[in-house]
Amino acid sequence: MPAPFLAETRRRRTFAIISHPDAGKTTLTEKLLLFSGAIQIAGAVKGRKASRHATSDWMEIEKQRGISVASSVMQMSYRKHVINLLDTPGHKDFSEDTYRVLTAVDSALMVIDAANGVETQTRRLIEVCRQRDTPIITFVNKMDREVRDPLDILDEVERELGMPCCPMTWPVGQGRQFGGIIDLRTRTMTVFQPGSEKRPEDFEVISLSEADKLRARFGQTFDDALESMELAVGASAAWSHEEFLAAKLTPVFFGSGVNNFGVKEVLDAVVDMSPPPGPRTSTLVVNKQPVEKTVHPEDEGFAGVVFKVQANMDANHRDRIAFVRVASGKYTPGMKMRVQRTGKELRPTSVVTFMSQRREAVEEAYAGDIIGFTTHGGVQLGDTITDGAQLQFTGLPFFAPEMFMTVVLKNPLRTKQLQQGLMQLGEEGAIQVFKPEAGGNMLLGAVGQLQFEVVQHRLNTEYDCDIRLEGCQYTGARWITADAQQELREFENAYPLRMARDAADTLAYLCTSPYDVRLAQERFPKIHFHPLREHAGLALQAAA
Repeated sequence: MPAPFLAETRRRRTFAIISHPDAGKTTLTEKLLLFSGAIQIAGAVKGRKASRHATSDWMEIEKQRGISVASSVMQMSYRKHVINLLDTPGHKDFSEDTYRVLTAVDSALMVIDAANGVETQTRRLIEVCRQRDTPIITFVNKMDREVRDPLDILDEVERELGMPCCPMTWPVGQGRQFGGIIDLRTRTMTVFQPGSEKRPEDFEVISLSEADKLRARFGQTFDDALESMELAVGASAAWSHEEFLAAKLTPVFFGSGVNNFGVKEVLDAVVDMSPPPGPRTSTLVVNKQPVEKTVHPEDEGFAGVVFKVQANMDANHRDRIAFVRVASGKYTPGMKMRVQRTGKELRPTSVVTFMSQRREAVEEAYAGDIIGFTTHGGVQLGDTITDGAQLQFTGLPFFAPEMFMTVVLKNPLRTKQLQQGLMQLGEEGAIQVFKPEAGGNMLLGAVGQLQFEVVQHRLNTEYDCDIRLEGCQYTGARWITADAQQELREFENAYPLRMARDAADTLAYLCTSPYDVRLAQERFPKIHFHPLREHAGLALQAAA
């Protein structure tokens, strides 16, 4: 393997920012982009009439509500490293999108509101990271407000997330008394000054050896901070890079994202601590049995996985972009690629990297990079794309929906546009779309109520379809497979009104109560019910 190729994969860092809503995640994303030089001005995340919105929030409904409802991808350069940053929705109703994004990263940056500590959605996201052994860097935000004691926050992180903390910086005061942060490694204190235009070089740095000077300036607040810092260091685990990479330890940083304070330390930590791209597990079907194969980033053959599909990022062109995480090899323009699910050649009209809405043509991409293929169909979430090798990456989750609504089109003349809109939104994973086998109105399945509102809004603004959503009797779904076609046909004949197909044309059984699946399973023991769609996909592959 030529050395330059290996060197390129080693300087990649691909991470996601995760948090509960309103912890300051999108604001921190803006500041990381600002400090890396990727953008010149950071837009505050504001409400309805804001003239400037966060760079990472591009969808119209995001600008109206001041929240992130779709994951966005940004690439930047910092200290001779290529950093791929994925900003995820914090709202629980969009957790599926976030789960899928977490399959495409090598580490995560967890943002915690210093006033609220560990919140519900943070716990869910951390659980996904823990399942995948994803290393986590922790940033405790909003220290310039009236917040909880930092020792309490560390204790809660350890208790709630089951992971030891190792403080890397420590706050001096809080709220109006917030004086700055102490860097435990350099034994220096960076003095806090409010202001969103401040740059790292604008902050004053004083060595702890000048304790008298700091004591004269900050008084009892400085002595209290030293005392609590010593307590924290004594009670915390010692820093171990190996433990961090194994997702058994999280380094903790404090700061104020909106004031650009403590952000540079986090950006440096991403470069210095986070891992480069690692090996990924794929599956080959040999003699109708799935066989695992490990794909290494330095492998010569190109391979990548589609972890996100987004329709209409550019409203003028009605485009559709498949976001691909490169797992191995090198992408170059014009190379031949194949979608493994269908065996068809992929010919994207353009291949780009992202700076939120701004795109640039890709000249080359290596393992760890996120690239976008502009397509007009034929690519779905979870698809593996290679330059020839027959393999399938696994682990991209599609959860069985917990809520259902029936789609009623107000103007029947817009039926064609509705079908196109639902097909594209279903393929991108914004919502799960089910077409009943017996005919009738389309069904939407979601994890949370806000998903329905977003899809209704997008159908109206992007496809000019005014729809009404009505309740229906279904409360769940399971994807179904069988070892023999005859058994599957018998099951379909027994439950004709419960059969539906999703956007990937996978057969599903619709439930009206939690007991439905159990009763159907007792009646048809040879039918397999799958709460995750990828399990159904693997079963179908093996059967084929």
